[in-house]
Amino acid sequence: MLDLLVGHADPLAEPVDLLAIVCGEGDLDSGLPKRLDSKLGGLLARAAADERFRGKAGQTLGLHLVGTEARRLLLIGAGSFARDPARALRIAAGAAVRAGASAGASRMALAWSVGDGLPALEAAAEGALLGSYRFDRYLTGERAQPSALARVSLHPPVPLEGGPAAIARAQVTARAVSRARDLVNEPAGYLTPTRIAAAAETWASAAGLGFEALGRAQCAALGMGLFLAVAQGSDEEPRFIHLSWKPAHARRRIVLIGKGVTFDSGGLSLKTNEGMLDMKTDMAGAAAVLAATAGAAEEQLPIEVHALAACTENMPSGRSYKLGDVLRSMDGKTVEINNTDAEGRLTLADAITFGLRLNPDALLDFATLTGACMVALGPHTAGVMSNDDTLASDLLSAAEAAGEDAWRLPLPPRLAEQLKSDIADLRNTGERWGGALTAGLFLKEFVGSVPWVHVDIAGPSSASKDHGHVTKGGTGFAASSILKYLRRNAG
Repeated sequence: MLDLLVGHADPLAEPVDLLAIVCGEGDLDSGLPKRLDSKLGGLLARAAADERFRGKAGQTLGLHLVGTEARRLLLIGAGSFARDPARALRIAAGAAVRAGASAGASRMALAWSVGDGLPALEAAAEGALLGSYRFDRYLTGERAQPSALARVSLHPPVPLEGGPAAIARAQVTARAVSRARDLVNEPAGYLTPTRIAAAAETWASAAGLGFEALGRAQCAALGMGLFLAVAQGSDEEPRFIHLSWKPAHARRRIVLIGKGVTFDSGGLSLKTNEGMLDMKTDMAGAAAVLAATAGAAEEQLPIEVHALAACTENMPSGRSYKLGDVLRSMDGKTVEINNTDAEGRLTLADAITFGLRLNPDALLDFATLTGACMVALGPHTAGVMSNDDTLASDLLSAAEAAGEDAWRLPLPPRLAEQLKSDIADLRNTGERWGGALTAGLFLKEFVGSVPWVHVDIAGPSSASKDHGHVTKGGTGFAASSILKYLRRNAG
């Protein structure tokens, strides 16, 4: 991980390979850019005019410098910077670090002129750390060469007390997100349910968490008929993972559930080739909750947290569960199967029942559940459904602070009629329209009265290209929001 520190000297006097300055629209004539331009004899203003750099979001301007301590300069546009400094800084810091690594810099300084104190510093630190993320395990030759970038100094506009603590929190967050990204990016042929369990056990051992991984026989003894039906088509053994962080004197108990389908072929309702290409990411919810819970333990948060992940493949074979089957869930409800590609909600339903037996104050699930949510909200925004307005508001606020886009969706009672079965208590899918909502309504049938929120992360769990601190591939989406939520509810 990058060596991050809070710079106390004038950033214009720091001897670095790259000085990155975040500026919004209209900021070129003030603050650091103006001072630097004066030092450069007007070169910066002329270059900005020639390149039409105005500080708009996503714009960059690079210069080789002579007669300054820094060898190179990078201006990063942040648009209407003051509207949400933390979000803008997180994105800009990620872009700056990626540019610095690309340029072969080993030392970097990052400065900005607008910010809301420690939250802005923490966001900048998160962005820098996450912007340096690479998944290069399978690369060879020149592409496998590690980045030379080793140190980044952060320069807020005014001195701040508590800077080291803010950076420490950012490091915990970035480590959790990076761990989740690593799991999501691994090929499904490697990252089997047993290997997810092994990774979680390693994190648990290092951070002092409780760890349990139930096998097929133990899950059968508990009556997990829905989870095991999904698992029965695969040669890979399923694992029901339970991480627990139980500090003394915790006032609240939170259960986090993540969908852990390590590869989703669709089962007998087989997906197309294109539909399967990204299905190694179908365990992104499990990755997020497991990594975030390890982060809560590393940070010693005074809140009891349980992370549950029912991990399995969904594969077609002679043993696969079939259309028309009636399955019995852990809580006794029966479910008629009318689509084996709606398997995630089955695994989550049994995990929810297990989680309710832990008597939580709140239960939150995160799942790459439906393509319908992507149709409704696009590829960057998670859909949030809940039976409790306060919990939903808390989670949405945490997501906003984490810079992760989420939008609340309804759970219309009339749509629940689509889940009625003639021969069982429920069927596992409704009609085409409102597919994300009927998936949420299916899960709601197993929740009861406990405050619960369901987060469909099908879109933002992976990215098709780099954007700021978000890297192409697995994004680790939700790990940061979960940590922000736990920190706020730890009192």
